Amino acid sequence: MESMTYRPELRVQSLSMATHTTLAAAQQTADWRDQLPTLTGKRVVLRELRLTDAASLFTYLTAEEVTRHVSAPPSTVEGFERFIGWVRREQAAGRFVCYAVTLVGSDTAVGVIQVRMTCAETAECGVIIGEPFWGTGAFEEAAMLVAGLSFTTLRLRRLEARVSMQNERCLKALHRIGAVQEGVLRKSLTLRGEQHDQALFSMLHEDFVALLAGKKVTPIVH
Repeated sequence: MESMTYRPELRVQSLSMATHTTLAAAQQTADWRDQLPTLTGKRVVLRELRLTDAASLFTYLTAEEVTRHVSAPPSTVEGFERFIGWVRREQAAGRFVCYAVTLVGSDTAVGVIQVRMTCAETAECGVIIGEPFWGTGAFEEAAMLVAGLSFTTLRLRRLEARVSMQNERCLKALHRIGAVQEGVLRKSLTLRGEQHDQALFSMLHEDFVALLAGKKVTPIVH
């Protein structure tokens, strides 16, 4: 949840029937490398990025408060356009998925959520959303929609997230959706010349299934 890779109070039990239907439909997609399935929840719609999203992403994702705890995003609209082009190439190669986060009833991209394949059946997830939409449940719902895609269409076994220990808002959001904190990665993130510790979170396929069934998942490790 820390960066846009370029070279960066919805609980699980509240997922709507429409969300489950969307995840089921995603499984029928012929090949996500050619086209990502659109994922629809109660609050957000996740769709493929377009070059025309560059301007709104620049507006929402370069604000000082948004970038405080993450690696710097592209610094220009043209930089976001290059990022979107890179995303398309990486998706076609089967290495990367990146969705535009939009709100139900609006097609404006207000954030991105990405999945980067790291090794067999494992990937790292990252989310960044514009500050006006914090506290709306958009973060949590987008994360759960992509978790569903990851464990079905992408056939992953394990999904990871790394978050600065100073990013309290994101830490709490991950706890709320049932992600498990496995430990602390010491001085693993460098921001503006300073080193920061990161919390390592994970969600396994069986965790996701248990969460959808309303069951308790593995206790958090401190």
